[in-house]
Amino acid sequence: MDLNMMNCELLATCSALGYLEGDTYHKEPDCLESVKDLIRYLRHEDETRDVRQQLGAAQILQSDLLPILTQHRQDQSLFHAVIRLMVNLTQPALLCFGSVPKEPSFRHHFLQVLAYLQAYKEAFASEKAFGVLSETLYELLQLGWEERQEEDSLLIERILLLVRNVLHVPADLDQEKRIDDDASVHDRLLWAIHLSGLDDLLLFLASATAEHQWSLHVLEIISLMFRDQSPEQLAGVGQGRLAQERRTAVAELEVLRQREMAEKKTRALQRGNRHSRFGGSYIVQGLKSIGERDLIFHKGLHNLQNYTSDLGKQPRRVPKRRQAARELSVQRRSALNVRLFLRDFCSEFLENCYNRLMGSVKDHLLREKAQQHDETYYMWALAFFMAFNRAASFRPGLVSETLSVRTFHFIEQNLTKYYEMMLTDRKEATSWARRMHLALKAYQELLATVNEMNVSSDEAVRESSRIIQNNIFYVMEYRELFLALFRKFDERCQPRSFLRDLVETTHLFLKMLERFCRSRGNLMVQNKRKKRKKKKKVLDQSVASGNVPYSPEEMESVWPSLAEQLQCCAQDPELSLDSMVPFDAASEVPVEEQRAEAMVRIQDCLLAGQAPQALTLLRSAREVWPEGDVFGSQNISPEEEIQLLKQIFWAPLPRQQGPEEQGAEEEDEEEEEEEELHVVEVLEKEFNFLDYLKRFANSTVIQAYVLLLRSYKQNSAHTNHCVVKMLHRLAYDLKMEALLFQLSLFCLFNHLLSDPAAGAYKELVTFAKYILGKFFALAAVNQKAFVELLFWKNTAVVREMTEGYGSLDGGSSSRRRPVWSPEEEAQLQELYLAHKDVEGQDVVDTILAHLKTAPRTRKQVIHHLVQLGLADSVKDFQRKGTQIVLWTEDQELELQRLFEEFQDSDDVLGNIMKNITAKRSRARIVDKLLALGLVAERRELYKKRRKKLAPSSLPNEEESLNDFCQEDLEEEENLPEEESEEDEEKEEGSEAEQAHGGSVLSTQNLGQNLHQEGFSAPLLWLQNCLIRAAEDREEVGCSQAVPLVPLTEENEEAMENEQFQQLLQKLRVRPPASGQETFWRIPAKLSPTQLRRMAASLSQPEEEEKLQPGLEPKVPGEQGPEEEHQQEAAHQQEEERQKENRAHAPRALLSARKKKAGLVSPEEEGTDGGKEQLKVAPKKRQLLDSDEEKEEDEGGNKAPELGAPGIRKKKRFQIEDDDESD
Repeated sequence: MDLNMMNCELLATCSALGYLEGDTYHKEPDCLESVKDLIRYLRHEDETRDVRQQLGAAQILQSDLLPILTQHRQDQSLFHAVIRLMVNLTQPALLCFGSVPKEPSFRHHFLQVLAYLQAYKEAFASEKAFGVLSETLYELLQLGWEERQEEDSLLIERILLLVRNVLHVPADLDQEKRIDDDASVHDRLLWAIHLSGLDDLLLFLASATAEHQWSLHVLEIISLMFRDQSPEQLAGVGQGRLAQERRTAVAELEVLRQREMAEKKTRALQRGNRHSRFGGSYIVQGLKSIGERDLIFHKGLHNLQNYTSDLGKQPRRVPKRRQAARELSVQRRSALNVRLFLRDFCSEFLENCYNRLMGSVKDHLLREKAQQHDETYYMWALAFFMAFNRAASFRPGLVSETLSVRTFHFIEQNLTKYYEMMLTDRKEATSWARRMHLALKAYQELLATVNEMNVSSDEAVRESSRIIQNNIFYVMEYRELFLALFRKFDERCQPRSFLRDLVETTHLFLKMLERFCRSRGNLMVQNKRKKRKKKKKVLDQSVASGNVPYSPEEMESVWPSLAEQLQCCAQDPELSLDSMVPFDAASEVPVEEQRAEAMVRIQDCLLAGQAPQALTLLRSAREVWPEGDVFGSQNISPEEEIQLLKQIFWAPLPRQQGPEEQGAEEEDEEEEEEEELHVVEVLEKEFNFLDYLKRFANSTVIQAYVLLLRSYKQNSAHTNHCVVKMLHRLAYDLKMEALLFQLSLFCLFNHLLSDPAAGAYKELVTFAKYILGKFFALAAVNQKAFVELLFWKNTAVVREMTEGYGSLDGGSSSRRRPVWSPEEEAQLQELYLAHKDVEGQDVVDTILAHLKTAPRTRKQVIHHLVQLGLADSVKDFQRKGTQIVLWTEDQELELQRLFEEFQDSDDVLGNIMKNITAKRSRARIVDKLLALGLVAERRELYKKRRKKLAPSSLPNEEESLNDFCQEDLEEEENLPEEESEEDEEKEEGSEAEQAHGGSVLSTQNLGQNLHQEGFSAPLLWLQNCLIRAAEDREEVGCSQAVPLVPLTEENEEAMENEQFQQLLQKLRVRPPASGQETFWRIPAKLSPTQLRRMAASLSQPEEEEKLQPGLEPKVPGEQGPEEEHQQEAAHQQEEERQKENRAHAPRALLSARKKKAGLVSPEEEGTDGGKEQLKVAPKKRQLLDSDEEKEEDEGGNKAPELGAPGIRKKKRFQIEDDDESD
C-alpha cells in the first residue's frame, strides 16, 4: 500500500508524533495524544484491517515507536502508551482475521499484514529495544507484592505480550533463504534477548513462587524461543560429534555415493556408437498398444526399461480437499552461539524451573484459569524438555513433576478429545490434527523416559518404572489408543510426520509391553464389556406400583381392616374431594384417556393401606368420569362403594407404561445414557501378547505402514526399522504373510530391490525377499493368489487363501448360506416356470406354498431365483403396492369433501379409504390430512367407541370396569399406522412356516382333523364368537374388527396350534399386527351372512341345523317338545359360559399382554387360574375395535385358496370372497 493513499487524519496523527534527526528522535508536544489517537483508530478499523496496513506501510513502528521506546523511557505516560500501541500493532495475523481467509481479496490483506509483521520482527532484532524492555521488567519485578500497583502488573503483562507477539511472527523462508549454521532473523532476535538479559528474567519468573500468575505467559515465550529446534541436537552441542552421529553421516554418504555410481554406469551404457537419429524402431512383443497390435518403440533399447504407458500423459490433478497435508514445522540448525545459549538455558530451566513451572501450569489448566487450547504449550514443553533431559544426562528427578500416571492420563484424555473433534469438526480438522500431533509427541516422550528408567543403574528408578508400566498396561484405554489412531488416520488432515511419530510410538509401546510380559510371566489387565439392555415397555405390577405383591392369603387378611377404615371414612361428611386429583393435568395424554391410571392409583392406595385416600380418589374420579358409571353412579350407597373398592382391590389390573413417558424424548435419552454407564462391566483377564498383536492385523493399519514405507529414502533408519518390525510381527509371529500380498506393496518391493543403494537398506531387502518367497510358494498351490494381489485382505480371507476356499463355512454355521440340492433347484425352476405368468397372484408366495423342501424364506427363494438366472434382479419380485405419490388438485378437493362428509362418523379414516377414488395407504391419507390442516393431530382420526350406559347397579358397574380397562389399554396401543418397506422381510418367517405346512387343506378337512385331535371345545368357542359377531353387526349396523380373546387355557393352546391357525386363515381371520396387536381379529369387512356361513362350516353334521337358524329355518310346527327342551338347556348353558368368560376378561387380557412382553413364565401361567376375579353381570358385549387394518391384509385375503376341494351345498356353504371393499 502506497503512503500517498494514507488516510488524511491518520497521516496527520503520525506526523504529530515527532521526527528522527540522525540517531536522535525529537518528539512533538502532542506526541502522547497522537499515540492515543492511533490506539483509538486501531480499535475502530474495518474487517480488512486498513489502519493496521496503512501504519505498516508508513513504517511507524520502525521510524517512530522504537526510537520513542529507547530514547524517551523516562516519560512514563508516553512509555506506557507506546508499549500498549506496539502490543496492538504486533498482534498475530491469525488473531486479527480469526483464521486464514479463503476468499482471495481477504487473503491478500492477510498476507500483507503478515509481511508488515515480519518487518517489525526484523526491526526488533536489536539489543537496544530488548535492553529497555529488560530494564523496565527488572525494575518492576524488584517491587514487592505490597508495593506493586495495578498499573505495574498491567505493564509487566504488556511487556510479556509484546515479546510473545514478536517471537510469534513466522519466518519468511523464501525471502531469507538461510542455510544451517547461519543466523536467521529469529536467531538474531534470540541473541538480542540473551544480550539484554531477558532470558534470566524469564527463568526468574518461571522459578519464583510469588510470580505464578505469569506461568502461562513465560511458557508460551519459551516455546516460541525453541521453535524449529531439536532437543537432541541442542543436547549434543559443544561435545563434539557423537559416534552415533558419525555413523549416521557415513551411512548417508554411502547411499549417495552408490546412487551416483549407478547413475554414471547407466549414462555410460546409454552412449551408443551410432547417432541418435539412427537408433531404429522396435516391436515389443506381448505389450499391446492402443489397438490390438504390439507396441512399436522408437527409441534405443537402453531406454526400454524406463518405458511406461504413462509417458506423454497429462498428470491427473488432485483436488485441494484431497491433497496430503503439508508439513508446517521445519527444523533447522541455528548459529553455534545461539545453540550454545539455548543449551545453557535448557539446562538451567531443568535444574531450577521445570518442576515448579509445569506444576503451576497444570494447576491453571485443571482449574480452567487458562485460555482455550493453552494445554498445547504444556504438552510441547513436556515433550521438548524431557527429550533434552534424556539426551543430555538422564536425571529422572529433574522431570519428576510430569513423570507420573496422572500425566499419562492427562495426555491420553486430551489425545482422545482431539481425535474425536477431528472426526466431528471437519472444518477445523487440520487444527485438531496439529494439536493431536503435539499430544502424541508428549505421549511418545513419556514412554521413552519410562523405558530409559527401566535400564537405569538405580534400583529405585527401575522399581518406579515397573510401577508406572504396570499401571499403564493394566488400563484398556492405553492399549486401545494406537489402534484407534491407526484406523482413523487421514492423510488429508494429518501430515506424514504424524504417521512417523505414531509408528515409532507404537513400536516403542509394543517393545515395552512384550518385555514386561516376558519378565512377569503372566499379566492381568483390565477389560471392559458392554451389555446393551433394552427398556421394557410393559412393567410388572410390583415394579410399576412400587408395592410388594400380596399373596391371596395376605390379601384376605388385609381386607377386613381396610373395610373397617372404609366404613368409617364413608360415613365421614368432612371427607374432602379437593385434596386428590385423579388425573395429571400436565400430561400430554387427554384426561378422557387417564381412567385406567386412576384405577391403578386407587388400587395402589388400597394395597398401601391408605383407605381414606382410596375412597377420596374414587369419588373424585366419579366426578371427572361420570359416563358409563365406571366408578359408580352418582347416587351410589356407601355399602356399594365399599363393595366396588373391594373388587378394585382384588382385580389384577394391567399396568402399562404411560404414553407420556414414551413421548418425553429428552428424558429417555438421559435415562439411556445412564443405563449405558451402569451396564459397562469391568473385568480382569490374563493378557496374551499375541492376541493383542492380532488387533493390528487389519488392512487399514497395514495401509498406513505401507504409506510410510513408500518414503523409505527420506525416512531415518529407525523409522524404517519400526515399519519393518511391525510387518515382520504380523507376517512371522502371527503367520499371516498373506496380509502383505498386495500389488502396491510388491511394486514398492520391486523399486527397493532395483535401487542402486539397496545395500544401505539390508533389513528392508531381507524382509521383501522373505515376503516374495512366501507368495510364490503359495501361488504354486493356489493360482488365485495372483488375483488376490489386487485387494487388501482381512484375516478371514487370509485363512481361505492359505487353507482353501470354503474352509470358513464349517466354523460359522449361522452365517452359512442355505444349500440347495439339485432336486430342490429343479422343483424351484419347475414351480417358477409354471406360475410366473399367472395374473392375480404372487409367484413367490405360490412357490413357498408348493415347495416340498426344507423351510425357506421369501428372501432365500428370490435370491436363488436370481442366482439361477431365472430372474434379472431382486426388484422383479417386489410386492406391488400403491405407486401414487403426488396428489393432484382434484384429489385434494375430493379428500377434503370426504373428510367433511364423514368427520362426525365413528370411523373417519375408514370411511374415507372406502370411498376415495385413488386408493392410497392409511399413512399417506393421514399425512395429507395433517398437511391440509383438516386435523391438528393423528389422535383425531382414531375410531370412536360407542359407550352403552347400563342401570346403576353393582354388577353393571363391575362389567363396565372390566370393559373400560380393555378399551383404555386398546387406545394406548392404538398407534398410527406407518408404511414400511421392511414388511416383506418381517413376514418371511411366517411365510416359510406356512409353506412348510404341507399341502393346503380345506376348511372341512381341517375342522374334522381338529375334532379328532380333541379341539372340539375351541371349535365350539370359535363358532360362538363368529355367531355373536354376526348378531352384533346386525343390531348395531356398523362393523368393527373383533378380537378373539381366549379366556381358557384350552382355547389359548388352540390359538397357538399351527393347524388351528391355518383354519383361522382359511376363515379369513386376520392375525395380530406385528408389535401392535395381541389377538387374532375378525375383519370388519365380513358381513353377518358370511360369518354365519363360516360358523356353519365348522360344525358337525348333527349340529349344523342348530347353528344355522337363519340359513335353513324349520317350520315351527315341525319342532317337537324334546327339541325345544334341548334348545332351552343349550341356551342356558351358553349364557352361563358367557358369564364366566366375561368375568375372566381382565385376567385374560393381562396374561396375554404379559405373555407377549415375555414377563410370564410357563410355570406362572398355570397358577393364575385359581385367583378370584371380578364378577360381572351379563351385558351386551362391547367390541374392541382396531385401527390396524391394512390394505395389504385386505388384498392378501382376496387370493383364492390353492387346491381347496369343492364344498357340498346341501350340508356346507362355500366361503366366498367379499369384494365390497373394492
